[in-house]
Amino acid sequence: MPLSPRSRAVVMTAVAVLLSLTAAGCGDDGPGNDGDLTTQKLSWKTCEAPSEAQGGGPAPPPLPDGDVWQCATMKAPLDWDEPDGDTIGVALIRARSSGSASQRIGSLVFNFGGPGLSGVKTLPSFGEDYARLRTRYDLVSFDPRGVGRSAGIQCEDDEALDEYFQQDMTPDDASERTEFLDSTKTFNSACEENSGKTLPHVPTTDAARDMDLMRRLLGDDRLHYFGFSYGTELGGVYAHLFPENIGRAVFDAVVDPTQTAEQGALGQAKGFQRALDNYARDCVSQVADCPVGDTEQDVEDRIVQLLEDLDRKPITGVFPRELTESEARNGIAQALYSQDLWQYLTEGLEQAYDGDGQVLMLLSDSLNGRSENGEYSNITAANVSINCADDKPRYTTEDVERRLAEFRAASPVFGEWLGWSMLSCTDWPVAGAADHPDVRAPGSAPILVIGNTGDPATPYEGARRMVEALGPGVGVGVTYKGQGHGAYGSGNACVQSAVDGYLLSGKVPKAGTVCS
Repeated sequence: MPLSPRSRAVVMTAVAVLLSLTAAGCGDDGPGNDGDLTTQKLSWKTCEAPSEAQGGGPAPPPLPDGDVWQCATMKAPLDWDEPDGDTIGVALIRARSSGSASQRIGSLVFNFGGPGLSGVKTLPSFGEDYARLRTRYDLVSFDPRGVGRSAGIQCEDDEALDEYFQQDMTPDDASERTEFLDSTKTFNSACEENSGKTLPHVPTTDAARDMDLMRRLLGDDRLHYFGFSYGTELGGVYAHLFPENIGRAVFDAVVDPTQTAEQGALGQAKGFQRALDNYARDCVSQVADCPVGDTEQDVEDRIVQLLEDLDRKPITGVFPRELTESEARNGIAQALYSQDLWQYLTEGLEQAYDGDGQVLMLLSDSLNGRSENGEYSNITAANVSINCADDKPRYTTEDVERRLAEFRAASPVFGEWLGWSMLSCTDWPVAGAADHPDVRAPGSAPILVIGNTGDPATPYEGARRMVEALGPGVGVGVTYKGQGHGAYGSGNACVQSAVDGYLLSGKVPKAGTVCS
């Protein structure tokens, strides 16, 4: 499955595979509803190792100051329209504030994107990076409903997913198109068979309601929030539903809330192509010769040729699997999430030109949530389920074929791939909610909205549109002239000063601030 228009996750998903980052886990789903859920008490305990659905790996090590990560399970209604009915368990993780009680502001809740990324597993990876924020906040994250240990959606098993990701996702003829459509139907049917009860209850509006319950149980009058990628959409929906409950909030790697799924896919094709252009320009500008091309155009032409060659004949990947065209493109896309990964893209392309697809396949595995032992997290199942619950349009093959020329023009590498991704929800068993999310938030406190000019997955233009959609006096736009998905994690001092100044001191930066 290609990336959704909201993007899969923050770049740490890729780094986790290549650089072995740490992970975390939490308890399983809670019991049924036994009363007013706003009066429940969260039972915090030392975190377990994450489940397979969360991505696996060891339990998180202690924080630098020796404190331990704590996990709990919050009960929430399965159906928010029937709050006294069945419940699900929402997995939470926190690190208590390192500052004094007089310095503490409250909890700072993180969502790292996807949709489908486990916040319980991801947050500990940033423990040191968020040390300054922790001086005044408890750092908190969670698995949104449908994700990880929060009633995680289950679709196909690991063996079937291996085949699913190796299929040809840019069909060239009627036979390949039929195979692609059949595979999509099979995947969607597996989701209905294994998680049919949950599928109607995973839209972003329900996750936002979960967050407001979470805010109350954490003891905060207002929600202090830091959302990345899809997390900006979740934050925007929360601000629309509960504008009076917004505290200090930051959106980074911003989803365009004005676009349909089709418009988002086309925008993402342009964004990834822009990032590939930037990578090629950087490579050929180095003092030493660029090992994957002599000019920017040569770099991209060779990539296009590689994909065409792999379409005809895959090469050796991670044994016993072979690197197909689809997995190679997936790996290239993942490497564009951060400039820190460009070195792996160069290495992967060099190897692939020599018949070795291991590095590109590792990058692809990372984006797909596949661990080294062959187990998949549920990021793909959750990603499709949440997107299809949110997005009302259902596209046909005729819709795709009518727009393919425009997608190809947007990106010869990624366009067709993202064009065909429009069919992900065509046979979905649950109707989608709307053409695009409603993020109007009159009366909300200021929300800091950071756009990165080189962002491949959530193109820069989306940040401006989020500011406009939030409404006058709410969105405060900041521009980062950089590369990769997001801005705060880049280490840019200007961006970090703007964010930290707002979250820690309430200082709202000047609208239109530019960091480079």
